[in-house]
Amino acid sequence: MVADALIYHPTVSHYLKFIATTVGRDKLLRTLQYFSRFLAWYLYRTNRPQSSISPFEATKKQFGATRKLMRVGKFVEHFRAAAVASDAKSMDPVLRFCTVGRQLGYAAYMLLDNACVLDATGIRKFGAATRMLREGYRAWFMGLSFSIASGIYSYYGLSLRAKAIAQSSEPEKVVEKKKVEKELNAVKVQLLSDLCDITIPSSALGWAELDDGMVGLAGTTSSLLGVWGQWKKTA
Repeated sequence: MVADALIYHPTVSHYLKFIATTVGRDKLLRTLQYFSRFLAWYLYRTNRPQSSISPFEATKKQFGATRKLMRVGKFVEHFRAAAVASDAKSMDPVLRFCTVGRQLGYAAYMLLDNACVLDATGIRKFGAATRMLREGYRAWFMGLSFSIASGIYSYYGLSLRAKAIAQSSEPEKVVEKKKVEKELNAVKVQLLSDLCDITIPSSALGWAELDDGMVGLAGTTSSLLGVWGQWKKTA
């Protein structure tokens, strides 16, 4: 039966595993949120009627609010990750410092973002929300900056290792070479994602002259990378 073949197809099982994760759902919603932001900008720039733009503006706003609710309490995870990294004495000192900085930045952002949930959803408006959201963007920028620094440092170190392995003629180096190449690819993907993401707080804080089209495309790109990464994890 065709229906049975579709229902029990491995891809369907994989999709169910993916969508069952909070990260998977968040990355999908984030992709739609930022792509809608880009489409709303594009339609506005091409002089389309407001009736064509409004659905995408509503999608951007509603999915953004939904993601805020899904992130409630997530700051605890980042504070814990910062503490674990701080205690990891065997870790490279530079990477440990960057990891702690990244996690603290993300934790502060999530904490301030959670504090603005009632205002963002319209349940209870309060005047300090705008200032708190701005400070949250500063914290996010800090976390992303540490992540980018960590990525550049890791990429440089792995590149040196890859070069040394390539110059070696030892057969046992083949396995190590594949491992280093895999780590290099992961670092490059994360670095690209961070560089895309940092446009969002930079634009919100007025530190970079970026329009909604650029920010929307950057956010969509990093979101798709996140979807791809989570899809592989749930394979």
